[in-house]
Amino acid sequence: MRISGSTALVTGANRGLGARLVTELLGRDAATVYVAARDPENVAADIRRDPRVRVLALDVTEPDSVAAAAAAATDVDLLINNAGVLGFGDVLTGDLALFERDLATNYLGALRVTRAWLPSLRAGGVRGAAAVVNVLTLIALAPVAPMAGYCASKAAAHSMTQALRAAVREQGIEVIGAYPGGIDTDMLAGVEADKADPGEVAARILTGIEAGQQVIWPDDASAGAGKLYLGDPVGLETMLAA
Repeated sequence: MRISGSTALVTGANRGLGARLVTELLGRDAATVYVAARDPENVAADIRRDPRVRVLALDVTEPDSVAAAAAAATDVDLLINNAGVLGFGDVLTGDLALFERDLATNYLGALRVTRAWLPSLRAGGVRGAAAVVNVLTLIALAPVAPMAGYCASKAAAHSMTQALRAAVREQGIEVIGAYPGGIDTDMLAGVEADKADPGEVAARILTGIEAGQQVIWPDDASAGAGKLYLGDPVGLETMLAA
């Protein structure tokens, strides 16, 4: 799918990877970019000043908020489900309320948003180009112990991505999963680990979209681990568990 001339919507777009995706979309000549955030006041002033930007209030966990935003943005042909939360906790002792919150946002929120924008995406598919991009994570494929609830929520979103790909295959809508490793954003602040630059991750995601990739490994760590997963999924599980 071509980014130039597209009408894109990015959820969770006020900071972190979402904000970098917006910048990258504008740099690649998207015609319109809907910048969706739970608190639109947090969208940077320089982004707001771009005449191609439309700021939307959107809480992916609230059906009324999603419905209102979808009614205000009916021309989207590139939907990027980026909004996400991360609660820490292991599988035996983690706070189940945090696990439920992660599921509500990372899985059900992404599904709710996708369903709401399907009419717009179908229209784009008829015109010849439409795509849903779900920003997942490498650890959707094999968990790390301190993030068990988050990993499970992203694993559910990974499965949803596969189901959606089959469900809309005949409607001209591409379905793409992006599987980054750790990214240097507020979400992982304080976590000691190698982290990719969010601007580079955003650029690689959009390059993958333009190249027609259905699975995108948008940083060096995820690319290497992705190769391991494809050849030895239990090997990746063992590696990440350590």
